[in-house]
Amino acid sequence: MIKPLADRVVIEPQEAQTKTASGLYIPDTAKEKPQQGTIVAAGPGKKDEPMEVKVGDKVLYGKYAGTEVTVDDKKYLIVKQSDILAII
Repeated sequence: MIKPLADRVVIEPQEAQTKTASGLYIPDTAKEKPQQGTIVAAGPGKKDEPMEVKVGDKVLYGKYAGTEVTVDDKKYLIVKQSDILAII
């Protein structure tokens, strides 16, 4: 598993929707990048900036925030705590 440093967190992004509310299927090329997910690991924080999020929190993050990584065929996103917009 990934162990983030300082004020970074590892997020498992929520899958993008494959069908609209009216029942139309969305092709892979038209899907939007997900902007919410669940925190699976969190760093210890910084001395002057404690962590406000914890493992298991569902969060919203910026569309182009963080770095995507793949571990054991599973995609994760590593972001700074400041890139997290809200806890759901």
